[in-house]
Amino acid sequence: MYDIAIVGAGINGCSVAYEFIKEKKKVLLLDQDEVASGGSGSAGAFVSPKFSKAGELKELLHVAFLYSFDFYQKHFNNFTTKAQLIHIAKDEKDNEILKSYKQHTTLDLLHVEEEFLKRLNTKDKEMVSLYSLVVDAKGICRELSKGCEFVKHKVSNIKSFENYVEIDGKFKAKKIVLATGAYKHLLDEEHIKLRGVWGHRIDIKTSTKIDKFLHQNVSISTTKDGVMAIGATHNVHYHPQTSKEPYNLEDGQKELLEKANKTITLKDVEIVKNYTGLRSGSFDYIPLVGKIVDSKNTLLKDIKFKTKKPDYEQYIYHKNIYMINGNGGYGFVLAPYLAKFLKDEILHNKKVDKNLQPARFFYRWAKKI
Repeated sequence: MYDIAIVGAGINGCSVAYEFIKEKKKVLLLDQDEVASGGSGSAGAFVSPKFSKAGELKELLHVAFLYSFDFYQKHFNNFTTKAQLIHIAKDEKDNEILKSYKQHTTLDLLHVEEEFLKRLNTKDKEMVSLYSLVVDAKGICRELSKGCEFVKHKVSNIKSFENYVEIDGKFKAKKIVLATGAYKHLLDEEHIKLRGVWGHRIDIKTSTKIDKFLHQNVSISTTKDGVMAIGATHNVHYHPQTSKEPYNLEDGQKELLEKANKTITLKDVEIVKNYTGLRSGSFDYIPLVGKIVDSKNTLLKDIKFKTKKPDYEQYIYHKNIYMINGNGGYGFVLAPYLAKFLKDEILHNKKVDKNLQPARFFYRWAKKI
């Protein structure tokens, strides 16, 4: 019997594994492929804030950025690259957003040298610059999950009992966390919906030397040993489980290089490696962390759903089943920060912030039906 089973070995699942390993718990990590083989492994793995005027997501990412920036450097410094990030506006709307951001942010902003500005192909665009990190996506996930038992297994069935869950009749755990990304969700719950966004990253060899991170139409890393990373495109139309045609790798490479060259000219380019995978986002862009509502049994209760202030405590939840998902393109910023909240809820009965709970989607769905 495991203390916790985690389905999905991307950055979310591995971050949760790390939190429970620290608590000396017996952890089982399951994935249909290897650690960080999906969207997490194909991510650019930049650790940066959200550059916007305001909003719930911006505030969440601001706090998570500060936490994760320190977390990676403190515990996994060998797997991080720290450099100056230059975030460049794509259009006039972005110009206004970045102007406002610079006026109101509490983060320490950096000056961009005039000599480097001359190398950029973008003119008269607003910029924000600060220190950021890129982490070794696969390396970080492997390090986070050290100390747990990893089993390559495609989970198809979960049975929940009073004090434990059973997985495919093979594994038992006191609790289970679903960190499956935008793939199969394993629970027949119509209110849990996620957006699948296809990610593509390339590593290239180039004679162009860059000692900074660049974000504009795509993200561009520093040049290290003659290699830089470019990614990741956000393709909302392609899904490996539903698309009729396979993903066109050559078109994806071409798109990435074209977008990168709009920011800075890359010379003598040779594509070294491709990384592709599906990342998941929620429809309100806020992550989902915590218990999952048992919609069938909750709907049998005498609850008024058409109310402005729902009481999530009235709902019935699946026993011993939790989730962490929907981080979108900010997985490596959010996962370490959110994983500790999920751990505190499961082990110490501390409630996750109401705005992060999956119950918010049940409430919206129940109102409609």
